[in-house]
Amino acid sequence: MNTVRTVSDTKRAFYSTHTRPINTIYRRVVEELMVEMHLLSVNADFSYNPIYALGVVTSYERFMQGYQPERDKDSIFQALCQAINTDPHQYRQDAERLGSFAKSLSSQDLMQWLSSEKPIDGYSDLQEQIKQIATNQKFKYSRLFAIGVFSLLELSDPELVKDETKRVEAFKQISSSLHLPEDKLNKDLELYRANVEKMNQALIVMEDMLAAERKKRQKKADEQQAALAAKSSDKPQDTAS
Repeated sequence: MNTVRTVSDTKRAFYSTHTRPINTIYRRVVEELMVEMHLLSVNADFSYNPIYALGVVTSYERFMQGYQPERDKDSIFQALCQAINTDPHQYRQDAERLGSFAKSLSSQDLMQWLSSEKPIDGYSDLQEQIKQIATNQKFKYSRLFAIGVFSLLELSDPELVKDETKRVEAFKQISSSLHLPEDKLNKDLELYRANVEKMNQALIVMEDMLAAERKKRQKKADEQQAALAAKSSDKPQDTAS
């Protein structure tokens, strides 16, 4: 009999892989994403797909921007994926491929592709996965999948997602094409956009604080250097007998 992994098991696996401390302001982001990915991974109706991967990668990058030391970001992401027995490279590769694909399309072409009205050469495998999502009555919708949908639109047409009327209409069409819960999709994405804005504001405040602290340290160092120079000049000079 297989035992379902618990959140504690996943957290233990994560912290045994990434052993360096996580900056306080980002720890909640990492742990919430970890729990969300864990709960999906143990859900019988959940299945991995590139839109979900794009949502995971985009969410991680958005909320971890400004993380120091920078080199730890990749280590944390790898530990997140490995903690739920998935391949971090697959997430990155699928997200990059789907993101590049979205950038090459107009928003209208993207919407037609998502509704299976416009097959595109070289992406038949993605098209097939889209069809499976649309026809799977037990498809496990998630906030991270919704963020993947938002990212597709944002990459295809950044101006569209800034226009509330066009954005809501686009989500309505996508919800209909993929048989997603429209109300939940809108609520999840509005919350996501609000949280991104809050994080951006927090990063600005943090950068201002760091700049003020650097300026303070520099001023102190300059004062110490000036004091040493003054002390040195005040010393009596040796004279020849």
